[in-house]
Amino acid sequence: MRVTPIPCLSDNYAYLIQSDEGPEGVVVDPSSAGPVLDRVEKAGVRLVAILATHHHYDHVGGNEELLATIPGLSVFGHASDRDRVPGLDHPLEDGQKFNVAGLDCLALHVPGHTRGALAYLLDGAVFTGDTLFVAGCGRLFEGTAEQMYLSLNEKLARLDGATKVFVGHEYTRKNLEFALTLEPDRVPVREKAKRVAALRAQGQPTVPSTIDEEKSTNPFLRVTSPGIIASVTGTLGARRDPVSVFAAVRAAKDRF
Repeated sequence: MRVTPIPCLSDNYAYLIQSDEGPEGVVVDPSSAGPVLDRVEKAGVRLVAILATHHHYDHVGGNEELLATIPGLSVFGHASDRDRVPGLDHPLEDGQKFNVAGLDCLALHVPGHTRGALAYLLDGAVFTGDTLFVAGCGRLFEGTAEQMYLSLNEKLARLDGATKVFVGHEYTRKNLEFALTLEPDRVPVREKAKRVAALRAQGQPTVPSTIDEEKSTNPFLRVTSPGIIASVTGTLGARRDPVSVFAAVRAAKDRF
């Protein structure tokens, strides 16, 4: 499987995914049609489907133009987003498997950022939209801290550690700066921050990460660590359960 990040808008990523077996491909979260169509043409790919992680315009804003330009495109998304994702004609539920463009896919319902958020697992890679970022997570627009905690820590973090992580936005540098305010002496975070700074200086994307890297550097996957707990003690009162710690970390990031 080949994955090509496609920068869109100011800091979004769409992803062109191709099987090694044929000329067809799919695109994840086409926020803007132009960059996607350019990449598809250069790659000589026959685009057959859109995989939507959630309904926000900066992830599905290119759907209608792509559908008009390439008749017959399938659009996958969570069943609850039938009326919110343009063109959605393949509604999915949690754990549903499907095959498109020669790619075996698994839909994972990961509510928190939105109620219909999906992640897509394909051939050792997971596309997480705005649920899991590199060293961060999305804001809680439609879900609760408990939902997001479970989506991240009880679902995504339990994937194989080598799973490659492709996220919806280039927020990595800022996320790592925040992570260092919580665990300033944590070596893996400092080392990753240096690597990320070098990549961005060269204009390169910071994806993919891996599940193991996120478990080592992402504060939202480390809410049981003593350092993280200590960093938010002042806002927790007597509570030390993981969901409360998660909520405190999310609130701190909202203010960062």
